[in-house]
Amino acid sequence: MPRAAVIDDAPLGSLTQPTSRSARRCEVCGSDRVTELAMTLTDGTPVDFVSCRACEHRTWVAAEVGALPIAQVLERARKIR
Repeated sequence: MPRAAVIDDAPLGSLTQPTSRSARRCEVCGSDRVTELAMTLTDGTPVDFVSCRACEHRTWVAAEVGALPIAQVLERARKIR
């Protein structure tokens, strides 16, 4: 199955410019120094990958279900044969 091109007009953020950061905070330590990447897993699930620069906590958040356990992320990201 060919992949569809996705064009996103969301503004790009910046790790170095505090005014460009989102309002998201780390769910573990509360830091606002997080990196967020929007991505789509292999099974088509759109997720936001969030990585905390302060405590290194990482999570994948799906809009319809919330935080996904790593085992579920890996299962949804598996190549379809």
